[in-house]
Amino acid sequence: MVKLAIKNFPLPNHTFARQAALAALAADRQGKFWEFHHELYKNYNQLDQEMIRNIAQQVGLDTVRWEQDMKAPEIEAMVENDVREGKNVGVRGIPTIFINGRLLRDRSFAGFQAAIEKELAKEDKERK
Repeated sequence: MVKLAIKNFPLPNHTFARQAALAALAADRQGKFWEFHHELYKNYNQLDQEMIRNIAQQVGLDTVRWEQDMKAPEIEAMVENDVREGKNVGVRGIPTIFINGRLLRDRSFAGFQAAIEKELAKEDKERK
């Protein structure tokens, strides 16, 4: 089995990274995380408060609720927990990818495929 987990790791040198992380998690409360996430990455080099708000409107969020959710203590805590967890496992930049706890160094399609197949083969072996 392969499981995908997305974690937040806003880099301190990116002025709007933390706000973008909070905004995406707030969008998730309205079922729009992936749409929001996609637009953030599409516009990563233009991010500012206005762009983030425009994305919220573009994906059809209730912006009043979204702005309140961005300030929710539990959303702040999720970002803090993700950053702490990332630091604990050695994340220094993004994207960082782990497959079954192992850092993926070859992020090409072939690298992903080989790492996943290796883990699936181990799983098959353990079941036998």
